[in-house]
Amino acid sequence: MPAREHHDVLIIGGGNAGISLAARLHRYGVKDVAVAEPKDHHLYQPLFSHIAGGRATASEAIRPQASVTPRGVTWLHGAAAGVDAAANTVTMASGAKITYGHLVVCPGLQLDWDQVPGLAEAVHSPHGASHYEFELAPKAWTLLSTLKSGTAVFTMPAGPIKCGGAAQKPMYLACDYWREQGVLDDIRVVMVQPYPTVFGVPGVDEELDRKVAEYGIELRLNSELVAVDPAARTAHIRNNSDGGTEELRYDVLNAVPPQSAPDWLKRSDLPAPGDAGGFVEVDPETLQHVRYPNVWSLGDAAGTTNSKCGGALRKQAKVLAKNLVAARKGKPLKQKYNGYAVCPFTASRSTVIFAEFDDQYRPMPTIPRVPTWKESRASWVVDRDIFPQVYWNLILKGRA
Repeated sequence: MPAREHHDVLIIGGGNAGISLAARLHRYGVKDVAVAEPKDHHLYQPLFSHIAGGRATASEAIRPQASVTPRGVTWLHGAAAGVDAAANTVTMASGAKITYGHLVVCPGLQLDWDQVPGLAEAVHSPHGASHYEFELAPKAWTLLSTLKSGTAVFTMPAGPIKCGGAAQKPMYLACDYWREQGVLDDIRVVMVQPYPTVFGVPGVDEELDRKVAEYGIELRLNSELVAVDPAARTAHIRNNSDGGTEELRYDVLNAVPPQSAPDWLKRSDLPAPGDAGGFVEVDPETLQHVRYPNVWSLGDAAGTTNSKCGGALRKQAKVLAKNLVAARKGKPLKQKYNGYAVCPFTASRSTVIFAEFDDQYRPMPTIPRVPTWKESRASWVVDRDIFPQVYWNLILKGRA
């Protein structure tokens, strides 16, 4: 990478958001598009839950980054380290300076393991894992599939995280497996959930509550994991309603860490003043920055009000691409993102509950009057078999 270069559109982040947007922009006639991405491999994160639940292999979720980068798009193989929006400049970790006409910020979220004392050590210990790390997802299945008795604890943190419902998915897959093996009655299953209901969407909550009761899961609502003692295999749980604490000794811990925008983004002037999470301050409908009209954001690092997930991102990519092209031509921004999000819950090893909802967690089904939130085999086929093919062959090519 030269010490200084310029691109008409510079995209920070080569995940789902960055690659699908780059492909769409190139299709719309923007010729000079560059994507800054340090990793050598691209990951399809929705399969992590299936890997941790023994219903997918790790090889299905990974491809070389070069193979998914669209033809005609420049891959800047490096990490962003800072943005000077007033000077239209991005500083790379290598020290190189990249100037731009328009900047799109979509680096995803960072996993803040250190926010929970002992958590990082626990997930790398013989009894802990986390399917939010690609390398640890297969380990999660090894631990869950070999458990014959004892206590399995699953946790979800408060605050914005990527695909919040994914915290629960390996639990349902494991419970169904344990039931098939005849050991479910010998395993105590505890789910730690920071919110007052199992998910928050009417209809979906009722279906998930039914599965929780069916599997005999102990649901800890309004509760969070606040510390772990990996040597003693003890999880410390705080009840946020009354401030009380509980110590749970576990045989398997599958934990989801707190998350936030990357530290370099927090230090920039792109987040809203006072936003400790560091999310890019954008208009939630147009996805254009509130103070810098040539800066945009989508996906997990965008300061939008929707649930952070791939389904939301797919809608955002279309809106942002068309609005950015319009802005380059001096035209008004007519495209609006409507807050849509979707979360497929793997309710068993062959069924899925689809949660489709808006940024107020109100049901927002793609097909009106069709109860997609009901557990079904057809939804499993869509989530497990069709979506990965759509992702690799259409979404990343800007065609879905």
